[in-house]
Amino acid sequence: MITRETIDRIMDAVDIVEVIGEFVHLKKRGANYVGLSPFANEKTPSFTVSPVKQIFKDFSTGKGGSAVTFLMELEKFSYPEALKWLADKYQIEVEEIKKKENSPENDERESLFIVNEFARNFFAQNLLEREEGINIGQSYFKERGFREETLQKFQLGYCLDKWDDFTQSALKAGYNEEYLVTTGLTIKKEDGKTFDRYKGRVIFPIHSLTGRVIGFGGRVLKTDSKTAKYVNSPESLIYHKSQTLYGIYFAKNKIRDEGNCFLAEGYTDVISLHQSGIENTVASSGTSLTVEQIRLINRFTKNVTILFDGDAAGIKASLRGIDMILEEGLNVKIVLFPDGHDPDSFVKSVGGTAFREYVKEKQQDFILFKTSILLQDAQKDPLKRAEVIRDIIESIAKIPDTIKASVFVSETSRLLQMDEAILMAELNKLKLKGAKNKEKEKEKESTLPPYDPSFGYPPELHGLIDIEPEPEIAADNDDPQEQEIIRMLITYGNEIWEEETTIAQFLIEAIDDIEFGNRLFATVFEEAKFKSGEGELIDDRFFIHHPNNQIRDLAATLLSSPHALSENWEKMHEIEVPDERTKLKQAILSPIYHIKMRKVMRLIKENQEKLKDAKTDDEIIEIQTMHVQLKQVEKSIASELGAVIIK
Repeated sequence: MITRETIDRIMDAVDIVEVIGEFVHLKKRGANYVGLSPFANEKTPSFTVSPVKQIFKDFSTGKGGSAVTFLMELEKFSYPEALKWLADKYQIEVEEIKKKENSPENDERESLFIVNEFARNFFAQNLLEREEGINIGQSYFKERGFREETLQKFQLGYCLDKWDDFTQSALKAGYNEEYLVTTGLTIKKEDGKTFDRYKGRVIFPIHSLTGRVIGFGGRVLKTDSKTAKYVNSPESLIYHKSQTLYGIYFAKNKIRDEGNCFLAEGYTDVISLHQSGIENTVASSGTSLTVEQIRLINRFTKNVTILFDGDAAGIKASLRGIDMILEEGLNVKIVLFPDGHDPDSFVKSVGGTAFREYVKEKQQDFILFKTSILLQDAQKDPLKRAEVIRDIIESIAKIPDTIKASVFVSETSRLLQMDEAILMAELNKLKLKGAKNKEKEKEKESTLPPYDPSFGYPPELHGLIDIEPEPEIAADNDDPQEQEIIRMLITYGNEIWEEETTIAQFLIEAIDDIEFGNRLFATVFEEAKFKSGEGELIDDRFFIHHPNNQIRDLAATLLSSPHALSENWEKMHEIEVPDERTKLKQAILSPIYHIKMRKVMRLIKENQEKLKDAKTDDEIIEIQTMHVQLKQVEKSIASELGAVIIK
């Protein structure tokens, strides 16, 4: 368990804009920064980061919190893992005390990372120090033109051509065989025998966005038709091939800075381009491009340049997959290299500067590229030509931006020598059909049955839905006054109210007799009350870093505003927008008096109901006396409330 002092040092050092900026392309808007949500597929930015409050809020999913929370949500880190990542980034030494029990899944995830780290170091050591690694592994990489610093940057390695050299070394070092098999480093046969998956292969570690090794790719060096040229790690808790891009850890900052991502096919393409100074390059590692990979690129840029070699068959096979990029709203350009060249060989033959110049000169918009490629096959065959036209219009129909789509229709009309109105009519027909299909899909989606507080969801749905339903909340759970009191408590709790009293202490004393209708608000209030009773200050950091996810999200929501004013707005409109702090006392007293008034009115109503059931004169007198007293209190609160509102 990490010490409180270490956590405080980490939190003091963290710049949340800097941290989140490594994963999300942020733009300054007023006092805050905004970007596309990394947790949802969205076209309009709803993800907000506040550098002043050091929090983020994702209005599309409701997630929010600190830099630690962000890493936990995005990378599925445990709390200690997120802290250690930040400590490493800001070069802070981590002090720990005896570790508490963790969840089984977090333990397994961390174990897989640890095994992969051992494997990465083991393979790298083989490459650099063992005779076979030097003679075979290094020779291969040198033939590819990779320099020593490149081998170290990408942490390349070599697995000896022995059945179980790695496996036996890992077992002797104390690593669990179960995790060796789960990561795919070791293959276990039905008879119990084990052997190394990457036997006799050079190794390409695959990194997560945060730089942790999540898997490996291995290339065989022997010529054998029965052996796969490349093998990759199997799916696991930490490695999902469809969600991963090779080189993204090393490329993400350059992609964001240059506003463009070069997308290649293989490991060596990425490494060669990085070595030549073209560091905004990633690869799909020979797999078909997936929506998850496209959305990963979309976090950093809207522009993708796909690097194709001269293989015509390969290009045609990839065209359909590239439509998905258009559908996600990205701008796609294509670069075709001369016959016999791929990005790796071409950059080595001409150098980084000439490579960039070639790309700039030869790149084409995807739609126009596709049109020219397909027309070559159609030639003068009218039926094939009609198929080409439909295929191209189907691609344009994927583009969500209507203006951009209409520009491509106009260009395609010119290339195909067809009436633009005919193409536009076909486009509209396809878009209408697509919209209807989506509507049908929504209708087909099965809705969850009502949640029964006693039994939960039916057993057949267990494991299929990711829901942890909360027990029912009281009917007045959305009360704005309750929310406003909690917002004041979280936002201004440690500030001075009067003399030596803090705002938190004042609120706790002022509404201690009030019962919250919202369970979550009540929990926050009780925690603040307990913390204050222990003599501690109530500040927003306590709630932002709270172990309960609901409380963290609530704090982030109340501390954020989706309607933050632009810093130039006041100047533009010559209107001064008053700061809440200038009338903070009113802002705090108003919800208190509203809640007290509501309570008194409820008591008056209950007292009147009692009068109907009174049977003796003494009971009637007692109830009438109480009524007079309650009406006096009501009048007093109304007077105070009126004064607060008028001020």
